[in-house]
This record gives sequence, structure tokens and C-alpha cells, in this order.
Amino acid sequence: MSHSSIDTQISQSNKRHYTTVVTELSPLQKPWAALGILSALILLFFIVNTANWTQGVLFIIGILLGNALLYARFGFTSAFRRLVSVGNVQGLQAHMVMLAVASILFAVILSTGFNFTGAAPEGNVSPVGISILFGAFLFGIGMQLGNGCASGTLYSLGGGSSSMILTLILFIVGSVIGAYHFTFWMGLPSLPPIAFNQIPGFGYLGALVFQLVLFGFIYWITIQIAKKKNPPMMKPLPTTVGWKKVLRGSWPLFTAAIVLAVLNAVTLAVKGSPWGITSAFALWGSKALMATGVDVSSWGYFAGSKGDALTKSVLNDATSVMNFGIILGAFISAAFQGTFKPGKIKPGIAGASIIGGLLMGYGARLAFGCNIGAYFSGIASFSLHGWVWGIMAMAGTFLALYIRPLFGLKNPKSNDSVC
Repeated sequence: MSHSSIDTQISQSNKRHYTTVVTELSPLQKPWAALGILSALILLFFIVNTANWTQGVLFIIGILLGNALLYARFGFTSAFRRLVSVGNVQGLQAHMVMLAVASILFAVILSTGFNFTGAAPEGNVSPVGISILFGAFLFGIGMQLGNGCASGTLYSLGGGSSSMILTLILFIVGSVIGAYHFTFWMGLPSLPPIAFNQIPGFGYLGALVFQLVLFGFIYWITIQIAKKKNPPMMKPLPTTVGWKKVLRGSWPLFTAAIVLAVLNAVTLAVKGSPWGITSAFALWGSKALMATGVDVSSWGYFAGSKGDALTKSVLNDATSVMNFGIILGAFISAAFQGTFKPGKIKPGIAGASIIGGLLMGYGARLAFGCNIGAYFSGIASFSLHGWVWGIMAMAGTFLALYIRPLFGLKNPKSNDSVC
């Protein structure tokens, strides 16, 4: 065999692992792009005038998060599904890169108290008990039925996925029910909040080294899984070259992973706590109930500082304005890519979206967060509960693979050309 033939085979083998491919792109949807940018500017104006510039900055960070999520189609749901169904590890490998970068940045910020606004940074560290075990398991099932996690629901909605309207509505409903039942679940057996940096002799440096070793070990395991399973690769996303790639083309998965990690760290330094999503859903739904005369302020979930948000505009809520930013950021990005094309919702997908959204909303409240607040931000904060969340959500994913076909949803197969 000639050297040129060997080089060609190696090149083709490497290309199989690329998550983007240079090709012709859909035309820029100028009216949608203009509408998105104008809407973002108007909402930014109202946020700054209703609250302050800190909220405005968080809204901008949300837009950037929406950009990164959509340009790479960065998935948590799909990463878990591909891994469990066929052994595709590309998504989980990107998670490990994202978590490693975030952990390094979080260690610096949390150990030094660095911040931009005077808000002392605190990580997402929560108890580990029955509530998180059950809640994360439910969330894992729900995200596979709803075809999107918390971040996936928002950026897919902004990107034009019609079914995500149903998922989001039921996500909010489930969050409100979870908030109503919150006191019951908090009364069940639980360990106290455990952070690795609080282990005697560890500190943030020891916790960081410990987690980096774990990330490296998991990454090594994914390589072994890929060798054994030889799974189909993710379908590469269309992109272009040069600076056009930033706004028009798709981004490599690892690039988005690093961007998301940096933006989460910036969020921590701006608002004093990491990126989260689902607490806003509970707030939105509860404020809607208040408008009908229901006294949600008496619920245990809204005891303390959470209750203050009930009497203020949602534009004063940091998580809410970031969520608005994610939706708009994804919408603008989809318009630039020419992919904003909402379609009809099939009955099976509608049913799965409704059940999935409900399970995710309820599960997130029990588990102290979702794939972002608990898994991403929890692990980056060196909290044990983040790791437990990931394991239980993976278990929920395994069960959900048997449920998805009942709604006409397909699972990846080992003989597929791509997954």
C-alpha cells in the first residue's frame, strides 16, 4: 500500500471525528435576524431601567450562552442518549472538557473571592439525599422524552423547534408542583451538602486536582468504550471558513464546551452564583398562580430570599433574564444560519414533550437543579450532588430508551451511518 493511500485513510478516519464540515450554508434570514437583534436591544433597555446594569450584563451573557449552545447544537440529552444507546462518546468527552475548564476557573474565583460586582461568589453545593436521587432520575427520563434538557429546551425553542413550546409550558407546570411539594421532599433522609474542597487537607487546590483526575479517567474510559463499540459518529454540522464561521457556521463541539465553561465562570463572578435555569420556571409559574389568587408565598420553597422574587418584576431575577437571553441568542444564531423554520408537531412528539416537560420540571425542583444548575454548575463547584445528579440522570436515560419508541421517537442504532 502506498504512503499516499495510508495518508488518505488516516485523513478520512480523523474526519469521522469532526463535528463540523465545510459545506454550502442556508441563506441568512435577514428579517428574522433583524427582529432578534432589535428585540434584544429593546429588552436590554427595559432590563437596565427596571433593574440595573448587572442584570443587563447577565442578559448579554445569556445571549452569548444561547449563541454557543445553538452554534454547536451542544447537547446534554443527546450526549447521554448516544452514549447509552450505541456507545458514542463525543458528547460526554465534550462535557469532560467543559467541566475541567469550568472547575479550574471556579477554583480561582471561589478561592480568591474574585468578582466584578461586589457579590461574594458562592458555588452550587446542595445536600445528597432521596430527593436528588429520585429527582435526577425523573429528569433523566423527562429530558429523553422531551428531546431536550433545561438548556436544550430554551435554545431549541429559540432555534425554531415547535415542540419545545409544549415542553417549556409543562416544564413550568412541573416546576410549580415540585415547589409545592418541596417541603415534603426536604424532610426525607439526606446527607448534608458536601463539597470536595471542604475535605480536610484538600482545599480548592486538592479538590481541583481530584476532579481533574476524575475527568481524565472518565475521558480515558470513553476512549476504551469507543474502541470496543466502534459507534456511529455524530452527524457533522454545516460550517464555513474564516470569520464567517463565528456567526454563520456551526462551531466544533469542544470550542463550544470551552466557551460555555468561560461564560459560566463569568456568570459566577458577576452575580455571585453559577449559571442556573429552572428556578426561573418555578418563579414564572408561581407568579402566574398568584395572579389567580393562590398564596404561593406560604409554600416552604419560597421561604427566605426566594420569596422576595414573588413581589418583583421577573426582570429583577437574574436567572430569568439569562433565560430570556438564551432564547433570543439562539433565535438570532438560527437566523444567521438560516435554520429558523418552525414546523408542525406530530401527536407522538407532542405527548412525549408534555410528559417529558412535566417530569423535568418536577425532577429539577427535587434535585436542586437541572443539567445546568446541578450537573454543570454543581460539579464545577466541587459539589458531590452534581456527580450524583449525573449518575442518576444517566440511569433515567437508560430507562427512557425503552419508553421513547412508544411515542414514535427513534433511538440511535449501532448500524446507523451517523447518530
